[in-house]
Amino acid sequence: MIGPRQVGKSTLASQLAESLEIPIHMASGDAAYNTSKTWLQQQWTVGRQLAKENGVSLLILDEVQKVDDWSAVVKQLWDEDTQSQTNMKILLLGSSSLMLQTGLSESLAGRFEIVNIPHWSFTECKEAFDLTVEEFIFFGGYPGALPFKDDFKRFKDYVKDSLIETVVAKDILMMTAVKKPALLRRVFDIGCVYAAQILSYQKMMGQLQDAGNITTLAHYLRLLGQAGLLTSIDKFAVQAVRQRASSPKLMPLDSALFSVCVGKSFDVARNDHALWGRFVETAVGAHLLNTCKEDDIDVFYWREGNFEVDFVLRKDGILIPIEVKSSSKSLTLNGMDKFSSQFPCAQMLLVGGSGIPLDTFFNKPAGYWFTL
Repeated sequence: MIGPRQVGKSTLASQLAESLEIPIHMASGDAAYNTSKTWLQQQWTVGRQLAKENGVSLLILDEVQKVDDWSAVVKQLWDEDTQSQTNMKILLLGSSSLMLQTGLSESLAGRFEIVNIPHWSFTECKEAFDLTVEEFIFFGGYPGALPFKDDFKRFKDYVKDSLIETVVAKDILMMTAVKKPALLRRVFDIGCVYAAQILSYQKMMGQLQDAGNITTLAHYLRLLGQAGLLTSIDKFAVQAVRQRASSPKLMPLDSALFSVCVGKSFDVARNDHALWGRFVETAVGAHLLNTCKEDDIDVFYWREGNFEVDFVLRKDGILIPIEVKSSSKSLTLNGMDKFSSQFPCAQMLLVGGSGIPLDTFFNKPAGYWFTL
């Protein structure tokens, strides 16, 4: 089970444990002293004993990627259980998706199934916290932060300290060697400042000290995306080489990150038309990116000259260009018209304004729009 920090993976696993009528052992590798192979072997032994005594058991290991060489140890122990016909089920949880997926692919090929747990959806936030669609657009989908939505300072402090600093300064450094941690943090900051905007790598380098090269910036953006914080989407083009050569559109994967970066309260942001438009586009983009994986959907933007489309979804050769509007005013759709003239079979989608209401849109995963 893979997902960003603070989206409820551990809580979900605990609820699963309570609902099952089999013996369960749950442990976490989050503490510093739990990062040795010996600790993992000890937890496995507890699970094995439960399986031998009861015929079946479930072992849940949280933050398993923090254990040194965890995948090789798991492979060895799993193969031993297979040979001895020990009926123990394994659930591995992790927030560092790069390390977890790399270990699964390299050591445990054919032995696992990945379950992605994304940021909370509008439907979940509405049911749990009674959020309005405007509040979801501003405060995002981190359940640990939402109880502080009426105290913006506490909300900001929670997101900064429990999410951003922990992931950037700790989790990502565990994924891979980062030669310039300070640069990594600046890339994240710039990504939030330019949320939902297209920014060339050359312009990014112009705003960064000791920026290295374009390859380094692209690598750091990938790391931030794999950690569930910030990603970039490519320009849609028929030729793949043109997509890879395009300037990226920077997208926080939860609008709470943009709110903290902007630093303005909900009421101030809501009354600033231009700023609120960026909030809406950021929330729409995050929703698409967080729900596209389950249906194997690609997400792009499109631009040609002065014509632009906010997002383009692609699945099985079908294209859905999406234009986002924060109000019914200024409904010029020149970009959609231009896109339609080049790709006449595309299914046009207007979100917000006089199009699909935002609350309706956020209630549907990206794959839903391919079923119409």
